[in-house]
Amino acid sequence: MGVVTPFPGKPPAQVAFDRAELMHILDLYGRMVAAGHWRDYAMQFGRDIASFACFRRSAERPEYRIEKRPALRQRQGQWALVGESGVVLKRGHELGPLLAPIERKLLKLVED
Repeated sequence: MGVVTPFPGKPPAQVAFDRAELMHILDLYGRMVAAGHWRDYAMQFGRDIASFACFRRSAERPEYRIEKRPALRQRQGQWALVGESGVVLKRGHELGPLLAPIERKLLKLVED
């Protein structure tokens, strides 16, 4: 397929995840579902922020929110991991290290 180039001079109407970012997030989501931690998710795309929320049950607040804010790219980093209470748990420039605290929940000790 060809490469889509944005029209010069006009910012995008909304922020979204690109394919690689979404695949990384959905890979983690699938492993957490298989482990029994999460059951539902929601995505929100706005003018300033794209958000992926993970739920233990769909009737509750999200356990984690993964937010992408391109306006903060040059400062603290465009990625933020937000906890259930709304507190920013981790902020960074790359998605992989940001998701490390969640991936630690999947580690299990195996006996010989």
